[in-house]
Amino acid sequence: MTEMRDGSAGKTETRLFVRKSEEKDIPRIMEIYGIAQEYMIAHGNPSQWGHFYPKEELIREDIRQGISYVVCEEEEIHGVFALCGGEDPTYLKIYEGSWLNDEPYLTIHRTASDGRVHGVVRCVSEFAKGLSDNVRIDTHHNNKTMQSQVLKAGFTPCGIIYVDDGSPRIAYHWKRGEV
Repeated sequence: MTEMRDGSAGKTETRLFVRKSEEKDIPRIMEIYGIAQEYMIAHGNPSQWGHFYPKEELIREDIRQGISYVVCEEEEIHGVFALCGGEDPTYLKIYEGSWLNDEPYLTIHRTASDGRVHGVVRCVSEFAKGLSDNVRIDTHHNNKTMQSQVLKAGFTPCGIIYVDDGSPRIAYHWKRGEV
């Protein structure tokens, strides 16, 4: 379990921590994804997830594989993400740039927040960085909020990758030792 405090000026300090998702968390996880879908649609990003991604079956599979995590404050879940090890097939080819290195990495996928606390993406990033010297993440070119949060978390934009449906994503990489 990783704990994170958000002591941003003028904001109430929030103590966030990460734990593995459990079957009992699925209703709350799906609620958070619904909130994130509505947020993206309302903020100029209607096509990344729409009202259809991710499906509950995918979340159940993530939990079964042990790659689904939730971000909590006390007992309340405020965020969710998947953390995948091994080579990500969509990251094999990168265009208009290159990865920072070819070392083993973890990939953060499907990050979502209910928007009620600050620091969810930072908490997710710090959790992943605590497990690996290399972490990668990608997001849609219309997802300005996530782009900003990923940059604030210390990731470097590296180029463009294409996901399974053929749509492009901005690819980011963090490696230990990079400023």
